[in-house]
Amino acid sequence: QVQLVESGGGLVQAGGSLRLSCTTSGRTRSYSVMGWFRQAPGKEREFVAAIMSSAGRTTYADSVKGRFTISGDSAKNTVLLQMNSLVPEDTAIYYCAARRGDIITTRQVSYDYWGQGTQVTVSS
Repeated sequence: QVQLVESGGGLVQAGGSLRLSCTTSGRTRSYSVMGWFRQAPGKEREFVAAIMSSAGRTTYADSVKGRFTISGDSAKNTVLLQMNSLVPEDTAIYYCAARRGDIITTRQVSYDYWGQGTQVTVSS
């Protein structure tokens, strides 16, 4: 089993920044790809960013390209999401997810483990 715990959420004004952290524990060698997803009130959960640290590959949703950066620290079993130039539309619960497969993907169903989420609120 793999346990994922997100932190770093909070309230920020538009234009500000936040850094989310996802700490993993358990059988951490069982996953290859880490991702971030988010769910805004009244909306379905959507893909934000993903990383395959071993290959140095990342992918982003169009809505966050150029503003968000995903990075991984395998030594600390941590994945970070640096969020800059935040806008109210970024308000959501942000979830960390891990995937056993070795193909980076944006599909939620392809991820095997999920954290509980952390709230991000951007005020205008």
